[in-house]
Amino acid sequence: MSLGEQEGRRLRWLRAGFLAALGLLLLALWNIQVGHGEQYADNLERQSLRRVRIPGVRGRILDRRGVCLADNRPNYGIALYLEELRNAQGRRVGASGIWQAVASVSAVLGQPPQIDPSRIADHLYSQKALPLIAWRNLGPPALARLAESGARLPGVDIVVEADRVYPEGPLLAHTLGYVGVADLAEEEDDLYHYYLPDLAGRTGLERHWDATLAGRPGGRLVRVDVAGFKHDETALREPVPGGDLQLAVDARIQREAEAALEDAAGAAVVVDPRNGDVLALASAPGFDPNAFSPRIGRAEWARLTGNPLKPLFPRALAGLYAPGSIFKPLVALAALGQGVSPEFAVDCPGYFELGNRRFACYLNTAHGHVGFRRSLCVSCNTFYYQAGLACGYDALVALAEAAGLGRKTGIDTGGEAAGLLPSRAWKRRVQGEAWRDGDTCNVAVGQGALLVTPLQMAMLAAALANGGTLYRPRLVLAVRDGPRAAFRPVPPAAVRRLPWSAAHLALVRTGLQDVIHAMDGSGRLARLDGIRMAGKTGTAEYGRKGEGRKHGWMIAYAPADAPRYAVAIVLDDAVSGGLSVAPRVGGLMRRVFELEAGGS
Repeated sequence: MSLGEQEGRRLRWLRAGFLAALGLLLLALWNIQVGHGEQYADNLERQSLRRVRIPGVRGRILDRRGVCLADNRPNYGIALYLEELRNAQGRRVGASGIWQAVASVSAVLGQPPQIDPSRIADHLYSQKALPLIAWRNLGPPALARLAESGARLPGVDIVVEADRVYPEGPLLAHTLGYVGVADLAEEEDDLYHYYLPDLAGRTGLERHWDATLAGRPGGRLVRVDVAGFKHDETALREPVPGGDLQLAVDARIQREAEAALEDAAGAAVVVDPRNGDVLALASAPGFDPNAFSPRIGRAEWARLTGNPLKPLFPRALAGLYAPGSIFKPLVALAALGQGVSPEFAVDCPGYFELGNRRFACYLNTAHGHVGFRRSLCVSCNTFYYQAGLACGYDALVALAEAAGLGRKTGIDTGGEAAGLLPSRAWKRRVQGEAWRDGDTCNVAVGQGALLVTPLQMAMLAAALANGGTLYRPRLVLAVRDGPRAAFRPVPPAAVRRLPWSAAHLALVRTGLQDVIHAMDGSGRLARLDGIRMAGKTGTAEYGRKGEGRKHGWMIAYAPADAPRYAVAIVLDDAVSGGLSVAPRVGGLMRRVFELEAGGS
């Protein structure tokens, strides 16, 4: 074969090779653009759309007269979507690049940043998938400057959060509770590119009724270009607001109950004995739940948790106290119910001897000849040591349990304590000892291992007032499932009818009136002109023996002949129930009746 023929063959093979390569290239292009074109177009569409989750707005909480206790307000801020921030080469930026973006926005707003580089670093480490909120609570001027600047700021957007607000500040704070930022459900974390978190109840009604109060989130689809600039919204699903609660609480009475605890640590509860409505539920000291929305600062959290008076602790619901002498009406009814004669009386020399032990009367006072009525008036311990023994502890503990002690009342909020009603079995299990008559004597005057909550004693006072019906405390009066729905009432609930005879109860109630209206009644400092009341004071020692620390108590109801209000107040530290608490009960009752009569 000649040299020319060989060169021609090589050229033909080379040409065939080029043609084959070109054919393969054309086939690949056809496969991409036609064969899989729809798939790639769909991927591109998904890449240019961002799914944004919009939180639902929480429902409101109102008092019985419609006063708003928990509401929402719009909080305008500026968010940086970190995934959309790019440098000049189109690469995602780090902490320094984000800080530069913040500085650019700051120049436009004319306001310094509300975050610092350390906050950016924390966000990149723990919350990278979330938008970084760089400004909150911006007013109209700042927002207008951003809108008028015309600056193309990739990855920057105005966001609106619904802040939880409590218009009455600290009023009813322990009962309302507070909210915090909610965790996003795992299935939603995969669904959305960006989201603003919901608020979730952390304590109190906010937590207990979170499923009702929390709204349902909405969403929107946002179109962005390859540089991350937002162009428009292609779809919007509006969030659904949460439901509302209407409470039995009267904000005016609540304010007076909290005022009655001014300068003291303690609790005050006011209920309607006719239906169990909780008109006030106060714990002191208190706090402002507005500090928690949407996040509480570290300094404020340290201040609250470091306070030895525990301002976050709901004493009215969870405070455990020895009741002292306010337990005596129950002992009297238990003894009468077990056949102890209404004429039963003892001679009080200021003490009671049981074997080789001497149990003192309060302040070692000798009360002389004392029966049921007189024993309540002057709060004679000697009488109740012997009445408790005559009754028998098993019968006494059975009646106390029926009256709601040693168990939660069932109030429709969280954080309630059950208290402690000691029994023979309890002492054997916990202390490894048998029950003794001395234990009965201690419990009969409201001491020993017996522990109650202020709410339990308010409900007992209500039962004494209404003739023996123990109600479940009704805190929520009505529920509305949505802003367009009607309020659905929550009916009162009677737990049980206590086994008190009318004659026995009349005797005890006469003694309770003497407590306030007799010249030497232990609660005479609660007396009001023109209003006949009934009540019982109590003083209970606590802490180390010899320290002299005392809880001060008083329960009361009024008017005595047709009660509309029942009250329990306890102070963590007091001289006595009669000296420290009775004047506060009288002042609270006076204001309640003034409000009822139309006073301000």
